[in-house]
Amino acid sequence: MSSSRKLTLTLVAFLVIGGMGVASAHASDDAWITTKIRIALLTTDGAGRTAVKVDTEHGKVTLHGTVEGQAVKDKAEATARSVGGVTEVKNLLQVVKESKKDAVKAVDKDVKEAVEKSLKRDESLEGIKVKSVDNGLVFLDGSTTSLAVELRAIETVYGIPGVWQVSSGIETKEK
Repeated sequence: MSSSRKLTLTLVAFLVIGGMGVASAHASDDAWITTKIRIALLTTDGAGRTAVKVDTEHGKVTLHGTVEGQAVKDKAEATARSVGGVTEVKNLLQVVKESKKDAVKAVDKDVKEAVEKSLKRDESLEGIKVKSVDNGLVFLDGSTTSLAVELRAIETVYGIPGVWQVSSGIETKEK
């Protein structure tokens, strides 16, 4: 085989392997961006919290779901744009009037106990603690090894009756 043909094959192999690495890097970057946006939405007052769904492809973010007002739609978009690595935001959120839900009133002490029990049930959330609860606002503290675990903790807390907002002081030490 000629040396120019060997060089060509080597170059093609390098480009193919390198291209796979780029695709893999984009996927992990996109997952990181999506996770950061979801955490930001869940911890930013008036940004739609659990109603906003996030998809990311090559840094381009699409927001979808339903929110109760234009201000929430705008705040969700601004929150997404503020995350590093986001190159574009397509806001497909639909504004739907807030439903008439019965408000769940809960005593902060009871909410704190319920949150602590819920966090203890999931072994992966070890190291995350409830710093305080104030009128349904839960302050989380502690540390974890990944953003995914921080997100799971925040989502878990939102599933508890009487929780209106979650503030995260969780320190994430990505490996």
